[in-house]
Amino acid sequence: MKAHHFKTLLANLIPLMLLPVLILGCKSYSENPYNYRIPEQVEDGITVGTLSDAGIDTSLIQEAVTRIRNGAYGAVHSILIYRKGKLVLEEYFPGYTYKWDAPAHQGQWVNFDKDRPHSIMSDTKSITSTCIGIAIEKGFIESVDQSIFDYLPDHQHLKTDGKDKISIEHLLTMTPGLEWYEWNAPYSSNKNPIIGIWFSDKDPVSFILEGELRYEPGTHYSYYGGNQILLGEIIRHATSMAIDEFSQKYLFDPLGIDSADWNVRFPNGVIEAAGGLLLKPRDMLKVGVTYLEDGRWNGQQILTKDWIEKSAMPYPANLSIKVPGEDYGRSGYSYSWWTKTFTEAGKENNIYWAGGWGGQKIIVMPDHEAAVVFTGGNYTSKVRQFGVIGDYILPAFK
Repeated sequence: MKAHHFKTLLANLIPLMLLPVLILGCKSYSENPYNYRIPEQVEDGITVGTLSDAGIDTSLIQEAVTRIRNGAYGAVHSILIYRKGKLVLEEYFPGYTYKWDAPAHQGQWVNFDKDRPHSIMSDTKSITSTCIGIAIEKGFIESVDQSIFDYLPDHQHLKTDGKDKISIEHLLTMTPGLEWYEWNAPYSSNKNPIIGIWFSDKDPVSFILEGELRYEPGTHYSYYGGNQILLGEIIRHATSMAIDEFSQKYLFDPLGIDSADWNVRFPNGVIEAAGGLLLKPRDMLKVGVTYLEDGRWNGQQILTKDWIEKSAMPYPANLSIKVPGEDYGRSGYSYSWWTKTFTEAGKENNIYWAGGWGGQKIIVMPDHEAAVVFTGGNYTSKVRQFGVIGDYILPAFK
């Protein structure tokens, strides 16, 4: 039974990580240059427009898409650009679906499109964070400064050795001080603490909280999806709704999203709230636009502006983190969003994003009134999507 659940986990989620590079070859992309086309207008609440309407250099974007088609930036499955209130680029590319037990995790070769949900991997963490922000705004949770044990009634016996000082904010920022760290062991090993949960006889919450407290909470960053699993359970106890039900009612329904799928659960029913969510790329964009618009979607306030601001700025203990397998160097980490300042033509650009293994990204660019979405399949090779940002998208913004 445990092996079955382990296989289920691996087939649906695995947070940001670096595996040994293994390139087994891929299908060739078209060598034909890309000719720009306006995104399709559909009744989903997103208004479309042209690149020129949004003040974007069409020739640079055409070159970027041509290079993506030709494989210059690895396995990119989609790119969407939203600027100044409109979706102005939406392109999908052929590629392999994700399959754990296949070479290089390459499943079926398909033509990705707007109607195919994608595993957003660790972008899920940012959605879980969003749900915490909504729960606070709605009054279900009092404050991020509360002890996590205020909302874990079945695990009060683990409130020992200073763990009572772990707050909700510490989980959001991955600074609870517990021993767990995902990037020290391969995800094929049960010695990796996010995989080890599935092999343990303990329930997930107990497994996580029984870890040794090695640092004062709030002082040390350690990447571990167990933090978001705990946040999902905090939402369940605070609202009497599991995170799938809560997110649908208070986030996805207001955004007009009806196909969100929290598709990974532990044997006892706990939802894996760190990396198992499926969303369509346009739905990922809706989340990004909500953050871009200070928490509003089509005039409705979904999140507070204060929550958006905290998500856009790195937590003090998280100013310089190197993410394995990514091309953007060191970055900060906030309320489960990555943060960085890029310099283009001598001007600083503050950017923050949800990031998931293989190249799943929801990028928010407030300085340019823009949001960008990528999906991809770079599970065994370096993700190079920020090369597209730096080489083409930022220079194309006028």
